[in-house]
Amino acid sequence: MFTTIKRGISKVKEDIKVIYDNDPAAKNLAEVILCYPGLHALIAYRLAHKLFKWRIALLPRLISYFTRIITGIEIHPGAEIGRRFFIDHGEGVVIGETTLIGDDVLIYQQVTLGGTGKETGKRHPTVGNKVVIGAGAKVLGNITIGDNVRIGAGSVVVDNVPPNSTVVGIPGRITHRTLIDDNGNLMHNRIPDPISCELNRLKAEIEILKENR
Repeated sequence: MFTTIKRGISKVKEDIKVIYDNDPAAKNLAEVILCYPGLHALIAYRLAHKLFKWRIALLPRLISYFTRIITGIEIHPGAEIGRRFFIDHGEGVVIGETTLIGDDVLIYQQVTLGGTGKETGKRHPTVGNKVVIGAGAKVLGNITIGDNVRIGAGSVVVDNVPPNSTVVGIPGRITHRTLIDDNGNLMHNRIPDPISCELNRLKAEIEILKENR
C-alpha cells in the first residue's frame, strides 16, 4: 500500500513538472494544483482506472462522471494513458474507453478521442508518443496515430497517420511540412491547408500550359 501511494505521489509530481514545461502561464505551485483542471482530471482518472482494473463495479464510472462535472473533461476509466500526459485548458475533452495514449502527449481543449458507432472491442484511437493534438480536433475510430505526429486545430482524423507527420483539415490530410517554433511546439496558426496548396499547384500548372500553347 505504501509503495502504491509513493508511486502515485511521484506521478503527480511528474504531472506538475509537465505543466511547468508546457505552459508559460503556470506561475507557482499553488496555482498549478488549484487551477488546472487537466491535472485534476488526470489524478481522478488514475484512481478510477485502478478501480476499473480491479473490476470494481460502478465506482470508477461515478468518479469519471463527477470529474466531468467539475472539470469539463471526460476520461473513461478504461482508457490507457502513458506518462507525462498534459491536457491544456481541457474544457470539452473526451477520451473513450478503449483509447491507448503513449508518453509525452499534449492535447488541447475540445479534443475528442472517440469511436464511430456501436462496434465492440477496440473502437477508439491508439495515440503514439510525443503527439500534439490541437484544439477542437476529433480523432475517431480504431486508428493509429504514430509517434511525433502533430494534428492541427479543428481537424477530423479518421485514418491511420504515420509517424513524424502533420495532419490538418476535414477530413484530416497529411502534410509533411511541419511548422514548429524554437522549442519544438506546433505553430497551430501557421499550419498549411493541403487543399489550398493543391489548388495553387494546379493553378500554376494551368498557367504554364497557357504559356506553352
